[in-house]
Amino acid sequence: MKPKANSKRGRIITREIDHRRGLLLALAAFALLSCGDAVIKSMAGAWPPLGVAALRYSFGMVGLGAVVYRREGLSGFRTRRRGFQGLRGVGMAGATLGFFTAIFVMPLADAVAIGFVGPMVTVLLAALFLGEPVRRRSWLAIGAAFVGVLVVLRPNLLALGPVALLPLFAAVSNAFYMIGNRLTIGDVSILAQQFFVAVICAPILVVAAVIGHLSGHPGFALSLPAWHVVARCALVALSASTAHWMIFRATMLAGAGPIAPMAYVQIVVVSAIGWLAFGSTPQPASLVGIAVIVAAGLVLWRGGQAPAPRLDPKPDLTA
Repeated sequence: MKPKANSKRGRIITREIDHRRGLLLALAAFALLSCGDAVIKSMAGAWPPLGVAALRYSFGMVGLGAVVYRREGLSGFRTRRRGFQGLRGVGMAGATLGFFTAIFVMPLADAVAIGFVGPMVTVLLAALFLGEPVRRRSWLAIGAAFVGVLVVLRPNLLALGPVALLPLFAAVSNAFYMIGNRLTIGDVSILAQQFFVAVICAPILVVAAVIGHLSGHPGFALSLPAWHVVARCALVALSASTAHWMIFRATMLAGAGPIAPMAYVQIVVVSAIGWLAFGSTPQPASLVGIAVIVAAGLVLWRGGQAPAPRLDPKPDLTA
């Protein structure tokens, strides 16, 4: 009986280690995404946001497709869960459309802060559709982090007008993308997972960019992009694809709900970048809000939410 008990304890310890690895991996991934957001923000006025989004995902589609084909051949493009892959792609397309447009027309930190209703939606959807457990401590940590976001945001959201709905739309869309990640674990390799997102996103974004151009609105008028715009879009495609690959692995290790609050690190990163690169000095109240967000994240990580049940016995983390 003793060896059996030790074996069970060993499995529990392994799950706890995987859980914390997933949280740390998600933390690094969301920080990397924020760096890409800053690059996108730097292109404001140089090219329309929908054009930037379409070009970024076109690069991702071609690059990821080439890598998957070289490593796995045609078999790498076969999926058994087309509907859920579609959910991921459409979710990311909506998130990209909303967020890229938002950061072109409003401060980067405000767009990121408003978008932080996303983790609440993700946790809710994960509990509702995936049966992932949510402990009371986790809810308290998420709520505290959300209060910190409101402190950072401070100005009345109504003052931003309808523009405030753009990051909200992006947040809800991203929540569906996160749920789709969980539902497609074990379907194909991680690189192929990212290809399926890009191959669905790119056509949607290209159509959106063309519609924006045909609308006659000067902010969406397309023209031949400058070389530096193309280079920055390629850089964002590389960094974002890497970050989403990391997020998918984190989802495999810890579950969609537990990693969602790690996105709060973005407000810390974008505030620092805004200060260093765009001359936006954080006010004392903003620093207090950021401290609350960091503290809530540490409580969630140290306290630990029980690892969510896997959808398959042992997903391949080496693919």
